[in-house]
Parts: sequence; structure tokens; C-alpha cells
Amino acid sequence: MIVLTTPTGDIGGQLLRLLLDRAPDHGEALRVVVRDPARLPGDVRERVDVVVGSHGDADVLDRAFSGADAVFWCVPPDPSTPDLESAFAGFTRPAVDALRAHGVGHVVGVSALGRGTAVADSAGFVTASLRMDDVLAGSGAAYRALANPSFMDNLLRQVASIRDAGVFTDTAIPDRRAPTAATRDIAAAAATLLLDRSWTGVGEVPVLGPEDLSQEELAATVSDVLGTPVRYERRSLDDLAASMRGFGAGEAFATGMVEMMRAKDEGLDAGVARTPETSSPTTFRQWCTEVLLPAVRGADGAVAA
Repeated sequence: MIVLTTPTGDIGGQLLRLLLDRAPDHGEALRVVVRDPARLPGDVRERVDVVVGSHGDADVLDRAFSGADAVFWCVPPDPSTPDLESAFAGFTRPAVDALRAHGVGHVVGVSALGRGTAVADSAGFVTASLRMDDVLAGSGAAYRALANPSFMDNLLRQVASIRDAGVFTDTAIPDRRAPTAATRDIAAAAATLLLDRSWTGVGEVPVLGPEDLSQEELAATVSDVLGTPVRYERRSLDDLAASMRGFGAGEAFATGMVEMMRAKDEGLDAGVARTPETSSPTTFRQWCTEVLLPAVRGADGAVAA
């Protein structure tokens, strides 16, 4: 029995589809924890055991982890959190109790790059994610943290700006090269770990994508794939914080994002060497062709010039 949290999320949803295809051949049943089962497609609901509720709730976890052999753990964002400790490690502590109570053997968690770097203790969301990993590592289960950089898929939040204005924004230094990964590769790494549980102990599995690229190089690739000029525009950290507050995020959430983005420019994602084992397959050009281009075209079937 494999239990998935966030089965309707960016990574969890793709992982669920992978496991629906592969788990039966491994003799694995699937269970999901979801607040609203209606968000699961009908064909999915028929093939999984559904536990309704939040995976931050101890009673929900007690039901979900009963009979479980492995768990996929992902903390959902909480813009209203009073502090990041509560949002990550605090949210996870009931899971540790449930893992111990039910003797769950393996856990795979969504986390971040940065452990061991000089800025790991002042990196906002990443610092909180690494603390969450430490909490899970103390559960007694074998644990693997998927250590991720920024996601290629984050660009999907700017589809309208890319289509209508030919611009996307971020806070990164324009020519600083960094890893970036497709969420589908992160889901694939999770599926591999959940289905082949020969691993033991505690560790991390970096998912770096196949190459380091700068924001300027990302813009050049987007322009080439879309067939229209798209430029990168750097925004300030203060502007980022203000926009997040404008969308309703609390001070802890906005500050955590700012600290993470500042740390990325200071080497947060540079602590893991790129090897065949740490690289994931989807190139940024491939992702743009297969994911971004259809999203930008949308219902109109064309990209604005």
C-alpha cells in the first residue's frame, strides 16, 4: 500500500497518474489523502482508496497510514501561516507520530536543494523544508528527500504575461546560471523510489534537470519555441513581497519567499554536483514545446506577435 498526499497538486497529480499505470504490476494498492474528492477525476476515484481530510490532521493520518508501506509526503502552501516552522515542521509532526504508530517503512518527501550551503540557515522556505526533512528523518522510517531547484512549471503562472506582453519576471540575476527541473521529472523520481523500496536509511535525491540555464537563456529558448520575442525582466525583492501581500499572503509567507529567492542568488542551489544520477531528463526546450507552448496558445491556437 502506497499513500499519496496532495494527489491533485502539481507533483502529486502527476505522480498519481504514474502510479496508476505502474503500481498494479508491482502488486501495490494506492490510497490518497484529499480534502475534496470531487477534484479527483472519476476514473481515478474508482481505482484508489480515498481518505477525506487534511494530511495535517492526526485523525486523518491515523486512517490514512493504517496498513501503509510507503508514503509520499508534500506540504501544501499556507499563505496565512503565522510562521514557517508551523507551516512545514509543525504541519509534519502529526505524520511522524502516525508513521511510528503504524510502522510505515518508507517515506518520500518533496523538499529543496540547499543543505550544507552557507545560506541554508537563512533561506526562508528552503530552511523550513530542510527542517521538515529532519523531522521526518526522526520517524524511524527510511526517508528520501527529493531535493529540488526552482520548477520549469513556475512559468505557467505567467502565461498571460508571456502571451500578451512578451515578458516574464523573476528576482534572479539575469545571467546567473542555475538548475531548473520539470515537475514531471520530480514525480517520476518519486514513483521510482516508492515502487522500488530496497533503499534504507536517510538521504536526499537531487533532481537538477539536465543543464544549468540563466534567465536570459530561458528567455531565448521561450522566444525560439513560441516564435515571438519574449524577454526576462528582473523585479526587486521588495516588489515580490509587495505583490504577494497584495494577493493576500501573510508576512511570514512573503518574507519566506523573499529570503529563499535572495539565497538562490547567493548559491543556495549550487551545493550539489551535476552527475548522471542527479540530472533529470526533461530539457527546458522540451518542456517549453510540450507544456508551455500549448498553454500559451490556449483556446486561440496562436501566439500573439
